[in-house]
Amino acid sequence: MSTRTTLVTGGAGFIGSHLVDTLLARSERVICIDNFTDNYDPARKRANIVDHLEHPDYVLIEGDIRDRELVRRVFEDYKPQRVVHLAALAGVRASIDRADLYTEVNIQGSINLMDAARRFGLENFILASTSSVYGKTEQVPFKEEQSTDHPLAPYPATKKACEVMAHAYHNMFGLNITVLRFFNVYGPRVRPDTMAYMVADAITRDEEITIYNEGNLHRDWTYVDDIIQGVVAALDKPLGYDVINIGRGEPIRLGDFVDIIQELAGKAVRIRHAPAPASEPPITYANVEKAQRLFGYQPHTSIREGLAHTWEWYHGLEVRS
Repeated sequence: MSTRTTLVTGGAGFIGSHLVDTLLARSERVICIDNFTDNYDPARKRANIVDHLEHPDYVLIEGDIRDRELVRRVFEDYKPQRVVHLAALAGVRASIDRADLYTEVNIQGSINLMDAARRFGLENFILASTSSVYGKTEQVPFKEEQSTDHPLAPYPATKKACEVMAHAYHNMFGLNITVLRFFNVYGPRVRPDTMAYMVADAITRDEEITIYNEGNLHRDWTYVDDIIQGVVAALDKPLGYDVINIGRGEPIRLGDFVDIIQELAGKAVRIRHAPAPASEPPITYANVEKAQRLFGYQPHTSIREGLAHTWEWYHGLEVRS
């Protein structure tokens, strides 16, 4: 049995299940909290953790981070030394008419975890944030010190609030918290509301997909293995309080992203063009120099390689939403 215990919230989801793979491979004990919400088919999430359930160093807690007493009991019973907080309601467009629920889950749930963490004296707390906090800005690539005061939708607004609250917990209680701003993560197990999945699904089902601004939006798509590299490196190096970009640092035009998937599929997707809604920035673009300097972060997966892995995974799915 490993002596180091890490709590991973949202550990049955896309990024979370990949992180658990890595931590278990490093002989860590992993406590996973997940409520298997039906924002997409819970069977997908359960499939993500089939192998984890057989591992002697893995514990699954089916519960909700909004449940303050549950969170307290998990810390009391399992005594994690570190937390990676990934659980959240995600998605910019999905948040537009659900600000109340996003606030309840993302902000109050995070406060419950930070409060337990400071009471039980954690070594390190990793808080997942998003590139969407940068909003619409002409300052590219995005650097951590630039303003993030104008998010475009409730989802990034809740993540910004969590970043600010994290600083308060560091200031008041000395809690080590590193905020990681993820940039457009894709790869095997990706959520069905993300572009890589939606294009693959539309091609396979011969359905139409909406593409904004004639495909001229640019996104800094980052392969999940590179994201996990950054998370683990940050987890191993407490920094007091800091905010760090974790991205590829190489924006790709949306139309080109779609073209690569079409090439992999050997088939065109039916496209409906539409103007981008107010929630969509024209570009996301990570400056990753800080992550490189602090813990040697170096993304290595090209967009073509990453999408090839994603396409291969998609066609092996037994459960499609």
